[in-house]
Parts: sequence; structure tokens; C-alpha cells
Amino acid sequence: MEITAALVKELRERTGSGLMECKKALVETQGDIEAAIEAMRKSGLVKASKKAGRVAAEGIVVMSLSDDGRRGSLLEVNCETDFVAKGDDFVNFANRVAARVAAAEPADIESLLALPIKEGSATAVDTARQELIAKIGENINVRRFVQFGTANTIGGYLHGTRIGVLVELEGGDQTLAKDLAMHIAASSPVAVDEGDVSPELVAKEKEIFAAQAANSGKPQDIIEKMVAGRIRKFLAEVTLVGQPFVKDPDTTVGKLLKRAGARVVRFVRYEVGEGIEKEEGDFAAEVMAQVRGG
Repeated sequence: MEITAALVKELRERTGSGLMECKKALVETQGDIEAAIEAMRKSGLVKASKKAGRVAAEGIVVMSLSDDGRRGSLLEVNCETDFVAKGDDFVNFANRVAARVAAAEPADIESLLALPIKEGSATAVDTARQELIAKIGENINVRRFVQFGTANTIGGYLHGTRIGVLVELEGGDQTLAKDLAMHIAASSPVAVDEGDVSPELVAKEKEIFAAQAANSGKPQDIIEKMVAGRIRKFLAEVTLVGQPFVKDPDTTVGKLLKRAGARVVRFVRYEVGEGIEKEEGDFAAEVMAQVRGG
């Protein structure tokens, strides 16, 4: 029987197990999905997958930079509690996955999960992930990664293990690139300059400002000038070049770059758990769950 993508998808949805494990189980059972589920239950994979629906909003960001400053990567790996995020098993797993990102340059998360956890290993990244879930009793997700490779300068900064930034800089040097990465970690701009800010975001802010100004009772032409002024201020606050530089608030990042004859081509900022709706938890219950093995 042909093992179709739809069949693999169905097994993955029913078990929560990894892509490669599902495909392997279906091959071994000649496409019999019920037999594949039974085999996966016997091997313990489904036990780990039962935790797949639990919110994993803690974790760490791992950064890798090449010695020549031309390549860099960021990786976020999540777990359920800060307690596990600080544990050696979790940290070692995240570092091994980050090493695979840097060495193999996978195209996407599925490609990364299918890679061997280390060169020459028979164990895939996703299999190692599920084995770790079974061991520590928490859901673990390899959530996202990004890679920069260029003839320009790549700089990066890690704030502890929770915030990571990569910057591609045209002109300037490694020191400036790192300083900019530190600034981005602290100030969290949404874009390099006004041209990179999404029109939807600008339109939304303009609508809000217009509604606020309308309550002032001022004439329409004055209201339009007020809204335009608020939009200019908003764009300065959310764009990298418009923000006051954290190391010298008397100058903007844009002026700093102009003095250095440099330009920021792009940047990426990762913060652990951003965008994940975190469940309100009970710390004592978390500790008890750890003691009981999840």
C-alpha cells in the first residue's frame, strides 16, 4: 500500500507523534493505521505524544555565530516550565539541535526534525525530542529557527537564554553589529525603518489616533494634523532607525548608522514564548507534577 502524505498526516493528528515516526510506523504496518497506532503505543511513542497538546511556553533561545561573522542562526526550543528549561537534559538537547541547524542548514522545521540528532546517528531530532518528553514528563517543541548567511557582517546577542537577536549589517563592523543586537533586544523594534512597517499596522494605529483626536472637539484640519503627528511619533518609536540608541539616548540609531557609514539589512528578535498563550499555572502543582513524573 502506498504511504501517502494524507495517511501520515492522519496518524500524526491521532497520535501527536513526529512525522518520521508516523511514516516509519506506517511502512512497517503496510499502511494499516490502527496497527501503526498499536505498534507506537507498545514502543512508548504515544505515551510521549499525550503531552503534545499541553502548552509549552517556557524554554530557551540558542544562538550560533560563525568565526568569520558571515553566518548565524537562532533557535527556540520550548518546554512547559522554567524548572525544566534550566535542566541539563533540556539545555543539552537544545544545544544539539542548534548545532544541527548551523551545520546542516535545514529548509524548515520538518526538515530539521528529520535530521539525525548528530552526524552519523540513527536517531532523528524528533525521536530524540520524544525520548526526552518521556524522560522528563513535559511537552517539548522545537518551535522555530532562523539562519543568516551573507557576505555582510552578522552580529548577535543573547540576553540570558530568553532573548536572542541576529543582525545583518552592511558596512560597520562586528562591534557595531553586536551593539545593535543588544539595542534590539532591549527596545524591540518591529522594523528597520518606516518602509518596512506593515501598512495594516499603520492603518490600525491611525484609526485609533483619529478616534482619540475626534473627541477633542477640534476642527477636522487640526485633527488631521494631530493624527499625522502621532503617526510620525509612533513610527519613530517602533522602527530601529528612529529609536534612541540604548548606549547613547541623545542620538538615534539612524544617526549612529549614518556616522558609521553602515546600514541594517535585516534583523530577527526571538523571545521565549512570545505569541504563545500561556496557561495560568500553580507553581506547587508544577513541582508536584515533576515529582510524579508528569
